[in-house]
Amino acid sequence: MKVWVKALLLCAISLGANAAEVVLNGTLTQGSLIRGQAPVGAEVWFNEQPVVVSAQGQFVFGIGRDAALQHQLKVVHQGKQQQFPLRFTAREYDIQRITGVEQKYVAPPKEVSARIANDSAKVRQVRSTLTELQAIFAEPVRPAAGRISGVYGSQRVFNGQPRNPHFGLDIAAPIGAPVFAPWAGKVLLAEDLYFSGLTVIVDHGFGVSSTFMHLNAIKVKVGDTVAQSQHIADIGATGRVTGPHLDWRINWFQERLDPQLLLPEFTPNQTQRLALTP
Repeated sequence: MKVWVKALLLCAISLGANAAEVVLNGTLTQGSLIRGQAPVGAEVWFNEQPVVVSAQGQFVFGIGRDAALQHQLKVVHQGKQQQFPLRFTAREYDIQRITGVEQKYVAPPKEVSARIANDSAKVRQVRSTLTELQAIFAEPVRPAAGRISGVYGSQRVFNGQPRNPHFGLDIAAPIGAPVFAPWAGKVLLAEDLYFSGLTVIVDHGFGVSSTFMHLNAIKVKVGDTVAQSQHIADIGATGRVTGPHLDWRINWFQERLDPQLLLPEFTPNQTQRLALTP
């Protein structure tokens, strides 16, 4: 219930500010999820692609790690169309060199290629989920306590071999430490995957999902509804790891976004107001 109260309060604050404006909450930078509030009944496009707008005027969009910096928001309200250019800032990413990774995870043997492909297809499918759950409009809680050991966007080099960038926030903690749901949602996936080990994916609504990787134990099953701060798993060291930690990821459909930008303890919220011409 707590998460829904927060969501309603955020909606009420945005609506009360000015009925003739669009309010964007979030940092306009690469890897960011932006949560928006438009007047009730408005239609919204991001880069000429329609986005889902709730009955209360809420919507979300995001851009990836290496996305272009110039974007556009289009709003149709009361029959009038208006365009707003949005300029995002570029980011610089670290190089993270990791040694001691099992070679089967650096250069997987051919006999597991089908499993890896199947894992990727499953994850892509569940990240295509679109619901109108409104949990994503609440302020998140940190999913685990511990030291930040890896950040979004860093180029990964495993055992001296360059691999894809890291797309999550790593929180180092002992095996068995609890993992909590950052928002309420519904469990879309809960199983053992080759690279990410025991993995849970939770839908928070409007195409936004959280992924929790390298777990030691899973406390939920597919189809479960979870509350914000619910204990959903335990931290582990399964899959491609060198030690116990949680790898927490945020997606807007297939766009991989930075969880750290959504946590107030790391990133103060920024608000941009776009006035709609009467």
